Amino acid sequence: MSGKLIVVGTPIGNLGDFSPRAAEALEQADFIAAEDTRVTLKLLNHFQIKKPLISYYEHNKREKGQYICQRIQNGETCALVSDAGMPAISDPGEMLVAQCAEQGIQVTVVPGPSAVITALAVSGLPTGRFTFEGFLSVNKKSRREHLEEIRGEKRTMVFYEAPHKLAATLEDLYRCLGDRPIALVRELTKVHEEVIRTTLSQAVARFGDGSARGEFVLVLQGAREEEIPQATAQDALQLARALLEQGYSASQAARQAAQETGQKKGEIYRQLMQDPQED
Repeated sequence: MSGKLIVVGTPIGNLGDFSPRAAEALEQADFIAAEDTRVTLKLLNHFQIKKPLISYYEHNKREKGQYICQRIQNGETCALVSDAGMPAISDPGEMLVAQCAEQGIQVTVVPGPSAVITALAVSGLPTGRFTFEGFLSVNKKSRREHLEEIRGEKRTMVFYEAPHKLAATLEDLYRCLGDRPIALVRELTKVHEEVIRTTLSQAVARFGDGSARGEFVLVLQGAREEEIPQATAQDALQLARALLEQGYSASQAARQAAQETGQKKGEIYRQLMQDPQED
C-alpha cells in the first residue's frame, strides 16, 4: 500500500493563521519533511503535535527527495512544510513535488497563508493580472538578464527580498525600470506589519542607507504602454559588448542581444567584428 505526500501551508508570522485542517494533516502524517527542523519544532510544540522530523532544504533536496519518495512508496505519509507559507513556492519543496509526480506518488495539498497573495491584496496596485518574480539573483549576469526580461512587463510584479539586500534591489529596479508606484510590504501578519505605498525613487531614498528591517515583499506596478522602452541599435551593441566581456563568443553575444532588443543579429555581429574592443 502506497502512502502520499501532503503539502501543508504554515503561518507566515501569526500562528493564529494555522488552520485546523493543517494541524490534522500533520497529526496524521508518519513523518514531516521540514526546511528547518528547529523552526517547525516550535510550530509543533505550540500545537502539541509530536512527529518525527527530517530536514529537507536547498542543499540536500535531491538526495533527501529520493529518500522521502522511497519511504512514501513503502506506505508512509509525509507532510511537507516550509519555514513559512506555502511549500514549493520559491522553495526547495518544488523539487520534491516534481519527484513525486514523476514517480506516480499521490500529492495532496492543504492550502495556507502565502506572502505573495497577502502582499498583493494590500498593495493597492492592480491585481487582475500579476507575475511572481521571486528573488532577484545575486549573480550579476543572471540579475541583469532578469531585469532586462521584465523591462516591458505590463502586469503587476511581486518580488521577495531580504532586508540587507533591499537597497541594492530598489536601486537596480529604479535604474532599469524607471520611476513607478511600488508597495513595500514588511513583516506580514506580525506585530510590526507595515505597508509602505510609495514610488521607486522615494523608496531608494528611504532605504538607500541600509536601514531596512524585516522580510519584505515588493509589489511593483507594471509598465504602461508608453513607458515600455524601445531598444536602439546602440543599446543592442552595448549589450553584446557586455556579453563578450562575460565570456560569450561574438556569435552568441549577437544572438542574445538580438533576442533581448529586437535588433538584427547580423548587424550586431558586423559591428562587433568591426570594433570588438570598444567600451
